[in-house]
Amino acid sequence: MKENLEIIVSGRVQGVGYRYFAQLKASDHQISGFVRNLPSGEVMVVAEGEQPDLETFLDHLKNGPTRAVVSKVTVSRSPFTGNWTGFSVKY
Repeated sequence: MKENLEIIVSGRVQGVGYRYFAQLKASDHQISGFVRNLPSGEVMVVAEGEQPDLETFLDHLKNGPTRAVVSKVTVSRSPFTGNWTGFSVKY
């Protein structure tokens, strides 16, 4: 079953390659959506795909790239929308 996740990642997640890491992992798992830095220092991810793929993607986001220190991950789930094709880094 497909679904939509809105994910907020807190910690040392800006300036460490986190958005590009998320884009790479999304591509690996056929996830569509986007990632962007927030003014608060957090990273926001909107991801759509099959539930098992999203769970694997979420596990990657909880760890992050080598230089990141993820302290908190907040996930909001909603029905699949089909609004996204591909996965992009937004600025």
